[in-house]
Amino acid sequence: MRKLALALATAVALVAAPAFSATVGQPAPDFSAPDLSGKPVKLSDFRGKFVVLEWTNPECPYVRRHYDSGNMPSLQKEVAAKDVVWLAVNSSSPSSGEFTTPENMAKWLAAKGAAPKATLIDQDGKIGRLYGARTTPHMYVVDPQGRLVYAGAIDDKRWASAAETKSAKNHVRAALGEAMAGKPVSVSATSPYGCSVKY
Repeated sequence: MRKLALALATAVALVAAPAFSATVGQPAPDFSAPDLSGKPVKLSDFRGKFVVLEWTNPECPYVRRHYDSGNMPSLQKEVAAKDVVWLAVNSSSPSSGEFTTPENMAKWLAAKGAAPKATLIDQDGKIGRLYGARTTPHMYVVDPQGRLVYAGAIDDKRWASAAETKSAKNHVRAALGEAMAGKPVSVSATSPYGCSVKY
């Protein structure tokens, strides 16, 4: 009986959860969240520029692989040089054992040489659920008109060593390259991989 009640409660929770509205080819949902210093940041603040959204969690081995290899920090710096805005989002709940305080998040990013424009704390998970973010990392690219042009994995090597990560086909780099050249994004959606987002 207890198992049945738990199953029903889970089903109700799933039904009650808002459907995400982030769809490739459609306007990217606007949001506002505090950065690591507590300053509110809105996606619409960057209208007119390309924006990369990266769901992150320092406790996730997949995230650590992309940072330890230098893959994520180097891509952040590469696109920043092209005036692309990179927003990292941490949607881990304070009730999760993997929750990271803004102070510790800032220290970790600094130690990894990371260079996002801002890192946002989404501790109630509203932004993550709005976008349907399922994994860390889970990547999105928004064009200057505010339209979502890519959603999915960072690259095509789910299982890779740090060394192999550098030779992977990076979907974010490819999507940005095509979109910035005025071309349709040839691979606009892929299946994300990584750790589950700890809502």
